[in-house]
Amino acid sequence: MFWRRKPSDTKPQYLKADGTLAYRVRVKTAKRGEIVEIRFTKSGDVSSIEGGGFFVRKHIVGPNTFDRATLEITFGANYGNPSFNVEGGEVVPVFEWVD
Repeated sequence: MFWRRKPSDTKPQYLKADGTLAYRVRVKTAKRGEIVEIRFTKSGDVSSIEGGGFFVRKHIVGPNTFDRATLEITFGANYGNPSFNVEGGEVVPVFEWVD
């Protein structure tokens, strides 16, 4: 229909909901390219930011290669508009996930 966006206009999704209170995200390490899945919960891992919004930081160590990375996600109010910052890697879009 004419009011829907074309798929090319949308930003890729990096988070996948895991129930109502948790998210999953995958990070590809820069050193050896190992893909590591991280799960975090709204109640246990996410902190509030002064002035509104939320923040989560996860330190990642690859189980096979021991590559290290740090994932930081900042959310707006109501967990909207997430922004990602990864030191030592990159976030993998959901459409590239292979289970």
